[in-house]
Amino acid sequence: MERLLVPLYVHPAEDPSAWRALVRAAPRLYAVVLNAADGPGTAPDPVFAEPFAELREAGVRILGYADTAYGQRPHAAVTDDLLRHRDWYGTDGVYFDQAPTDPAFLPHQRRLTVAARALGCGTVVLGHGTHPDPAYAADDVADVLVTFEGDWDAYESDRVPRWTLDHPAERFCHLVHGVPPGRVRAVASEARLRGAALHYATHGTGDNPWSTLSPVLAPVPALAATTPAPTTESP
Repeated sequence: MERLLVPLYVHPAEDPSAWRALVRAAPRLYAVVLNAADGPGTAPDPVFAEPFAELREAGVRILGYADTAYGQRPHAAVTDDLLRHRDWYGTDGVYFDQAPTDPAFLPHQRRLTVAARALGCGTVVLGHGTHPDPAYAADDVADVLVTFEGDWDAYESDRVPRWTLDHPAERFCHLVHGVPPGRVRAVASEARLRGAALHYATHGTGDNPWSTLSPVLAPVPALAATTPAPTTESP
């Protein structure tokens, strides 16, 4: 079965059907990323409470979004995001976006991961968006590395370094947007061929392509009821 790590960056009030679709797709999901306002925001948003409660009841991990600014954001600012995610939304883990790739930032990332674990994050995902230095694949740094985030054209030409073969596919995830119609399901097989057990693909484009739910999860519209035309009988 495919395993999807879903960054659905749209407010539940704006697209409630997308969040309901996630609940129905729970057995296929590895995790859903909570990104209320490029992080937890300045105050808890009660509108997120219902879909998150339903996802948790269905056994889906909720990961709080925290931007690390490629290792440049202060440790205290990032851990404050973790605290707010935990206290306001009861998140199960963290999605460190814009995670660094340079080994010089590895000590900083390790400290963030230690802090995340201490705050109850059972799952730590690093959103590098590209392949980082191999040292980031160590068990004490993260559970999952997002080693591709970009559009379909870039994904077609992306190459996987050989060091990834030393790790199980469950350690890697590919996130692809701007996927042409008819090619979304191809991302799953392509990710597996490249050694990534987790993926997510959507048609979405623009500044926030992750506001568009993947068509493989979108609810199928109900067929309109039709009334058969009356028949006439010959006398």
